[in-house]
Amino acid sequence: MNVFISGGAGFIGSNFARYWIAEHPDDDLVVYDALTYCANLSNLAGIEDVVEFVEGDICDLDKVTNVLTKYSVGIIVNFAAESHNSLAVANPNKFFETNVIGTQRLLEAARRVGVERFHHVSTCEVYGDLDLDSNESFTEDSPYRPRTPYNASKAGADHAVRSYFETFGLPITISNCCNNYGPYQFPEKLIPLFVTNALDGIELPIYQSSQNRREWLHVDDHCRAIEMIVTQGKIGETYNVGSGYEASIEQVADAILNLVGASDKLKKIVADRPGHDRRYLLDSSKVRESIGWVPYIEFDEGLVTTIEWYRSNRKWWESAKERIQVDETNWIDPNPSNPNPSRPNPSGPKSNEL
Repeated sequence: MNVFISGGAGFIGSNFARYWIAEHPDDDLVVYDALTYCANLSNLAGIEDVVEFVEGDICDLDKVTNVLTKYSVGIIVNFAAESHNSLAVANPNKFFETNVIGTQRLLEAARRVGVERFHHVSTCEVYGDLDLDSNESFTEDSPYRPRTPYNASKAGADHAVRSYFETFGLPITISNCCNNYGPYQFPEKLIPLFVTNALDGIELPIYQSSQNRREWLHVDDHCRAIEMIVTQGKIGETYNVGSGYEASIEQVADAILNLVGASDKLKKIVADRPGHDRRYLLDSSKVRESIGWVPYIEFDEGLVTTIEWYRSNRKWWESAKERIQVDETNWIDPNPSNPNPSRPNPSGPKSNEL
């Protein structure tokens, strides 16, 4: 089978490419990526000789169609997306262009070529957020209530995917996953930012709402879930993928500082990002009961191995930090009378400052 991985030079996409090669060594992989600021060919280190890499944008319908045709692609797994909530506040246009329009173009190319499966990777954030003291969790039937431009753009993409199934019969599946962590994650995201800052003795910027919680899943467990959905999932279905493990922003910071051996004085409270969601928690019973997926990696174990990866790959993350787009310490408190509040510093911090 020929498998097309869009966004395959990014964090989850590159980890998935490794996983698929290990599980399906007879398949041919085409990795398609626009190589934006947070993607990197070095993310494919070790597998670059066994994948076909094509640089391209999923918004380019003709190019995508030609690539799918040239390589006789049977399966598409779509990771391609702008994914950083903070950057979406600074530049929402790019998020809707890539995540909504780009996904629609990819769907159209898939329809024209006639692929056997189109799997779309989405997020828990399309459902909105939960009260910190709520006993609820999001199911696949929960209403979509996105609160940020990023969340809304992913929700729009999900709707586009479903429309191609309902209208054109395109064989799709969707997965909505909780927060991932692990190797090759761009250091604009919370865990790699905190880890790399702690390793260098730099302050960890903690949003004022420091008890806001996230559900955490190691990227390897996520990759296994996607592979199982692609090979065993029912066409037209959505599957929530979650670990059930929650930790607040401050709890994650404390755990990282403890494992690195750094002082808790490195914690620095900063203004909340606009639209900072309180809590996400997924009910993942559907994927567990119908497909048999369960997460294998406990958070404490996964955090240790993740820290060791960043400790051993300083050259990778120092270079990545030079490309960070938003300074998380520079949010401006919203002014109700200002129609255009809360603009961050668009240039972002360098690797040696915050």
